[in-house]
Amino acid sequence: MTDQTNQPDNSNGLPRIGAHVSAAGGIHKAVERAAAIGGNCVQVFTASPRSWRRPEIEKVASKEIIEKEIKKAQKEYDIFPIVTHTMYLVNLASPKKEQLEKSRQVLEFDLEFDARVGGSGVVVHLGSHLGAGWEATKEGVVEQIQKILSASSGESTLLIENSAGQNGKLCSDLSEIRWVLDQINSPRLGWCVDTCHAYAAGYGVGETQPIFTEERTAAAKPENIRNQTLLAAITENNLWSELKVVHVNGSRDPFASGRDRHANIGEGELLNSDMAYFLNDKRVMTKPMILEVPGLDGNGPDSHNVELVKAFFK
Repeated sequence: MTDQTNQPDNSNGLPRIGAHVSAAGGIHKAVERAAAIGGNCVQVFTASPRSWRRPEIEKVASKEIIEKEIKKAQKEYDIFPIVTHTMYLVNLASPKKEQLEKSRQVLEFDLEFDARVGGSGVVVHLGSHLGAGWEATKEGVVEQIQKILSASSGESTLLIENSAGQNGKLCSDLSEIRWVLDQINSPRLGWCVDTCHAYAAGYGVGETQPIFTEERTAAAKPENIRNQTLLAAITENNLWSELKVVHVNGSRDPFASGRDRHANIGEGELLNSDMAYFLNDKRVMTKPMILEVPGLDGNGPDSHNVELVKAFFK
């Protein structure tokens, strides 16, 4: 089973708040970087997110590296859990056999890493239907996930991330995530919610669903014109028990635009009041919260953004 010492401790009533940071120099360095900006959980890439090439797993997460470097740093800086984000080239809906094979290999590597470090899962964008549509690709996606889970450690977890729906990306509609989870029916498969993606896909992040005015309707993708908030959609699709991680990101683009461009907290279109309302829901607060924002200097999540999120709970 997953190492329970590497799971979030919410005994103080506050969520674990961290960020996606560089793992240059080793995973233990990512732990240190998360602590340096005030975080107490972390998300990493195990290798370059834009190359299929993976290192040998022993060079990333051997027993010695885990015990002497990674876990040592986690305990020293109180950084729990480690979340893994897989690479961007993965597309489990691709019609190309080679891309499917490479996608499976990358995910199997990341799942092995997740199992070894006792992490909270591997976050994946399932990919794009490339114009074929959800109905034409969904069965194939399920087949690929089943293969990946069968070929990987039983102590790892795969997490489907909701998308903004850009360029045919799957799972902007939360019912699609529910469908995949039902087909596979495995405790090793869960999901991750991204606030920017949800907002861009037409789910209001706050207490009420924004009204689709004439101007807002004109700017929205037609399929993103919805009538329920993110919290309501999670409840309607019975997704609370499988929710494992929350990505906390602002949105540079308008509501329901279908565009995936993250903004710093409070700087984009997504209101702080709406973000605070969502994050303070008791069902959300128990999940590790990961920032993937550009940062004030454009170099990624920083202490400024971490402190802004912490302020939502004061």
